[in-house]
Amino acid sequence: MQRVNEADFTKEVLEADTVVIADFYSDSCIPCKHVGIELSELDEEREDVKIVKINVNFDKPLAEKYGITATPTLIYFKGGEEKQRVTGRKSKKDIVAVLAELG
Repeated sequence: MQRVNEADFTKEVLEADTVVIADFYSDSCIPCKHVGIELSELDEEREDVKIVKINVNFDKPLAEKYGITATPTLIYFKGGEEKQRVTGRKSKKDIVAVLAELG
């Protein structure tokens, strides 16, 4: 997984040629740590999905731009557009189910 910030968000997320899961997280958030483990496993298993992490404490302008009010928040992007958003602790099964919906 790659950590991105406002400077490289467009290139790494919006211009990506695959589905991107943007994980908006905080270091002090316990559910974020659990979701991070699930995403790490998924990152190793799936080459068709790109996973990036955005720390809301260090990248506040990006978090504000996307209206992040709670962590963890996962935003699924495809073709440079937000397609789905989920907040809270999710299992790998939940994450994969959203990916299946996006095709």
